[in-house]
This record gives sequence, structure tokens and C-alpha cells, in this order.
Amino acid sequence: MENEKITEIKKVIEKIRPYIQRDGGDVEFVTFNDGCVSVRMLGACSQCLMLDDTIKDGVEMILMEEVDGVTSVKVVD
Repeated sequence: MENEKITEIKKVIEKIRPYIQRDGGDVEFVTFNDGCVSVRMLGACSQCLMLDDTIKDGVEMILMEEVDGVTSVKVVD
């Protein structure tokens, strides 16, 4: 069940990536634990002043809508 959830999360992240890559950045799945998805932001996104907005208003919102059980997204190094 957990592996299925991770597969779903990765599929959604793959749908989001082209939009982030368009601005010179990227997003990478790291882990999923207790409803929280950890991601690593790469390229331009790693130092972007809009990172919090990108995560909360973009990545987190989409993952919560499309993958049952996701409750939050956090950025890790």
C-alpha cells in the first residue's frame, strides 16, 4: 500500500516538473512519511525567494488534491 502511494506521488510530481523546469528549477521526490511528502528543490528553485509559495500554492495543493493521504509537503536539503 505504501509503495502504491509513493508511485502515485511520483507520477504527480512528474506532471508538475515541466512547469518548474520552465523557470530553471526542478523538484525531486525524497520520502513519504505520515502524510508528509519531502521533496528536494533543485536549480533556480533552490535559492528562489518564491519557494514557499511554489511549495504551498503549487506542489502541496496539487499533491493533496490528487493523492489521498498526503497532508503536507516540506522541502529538505
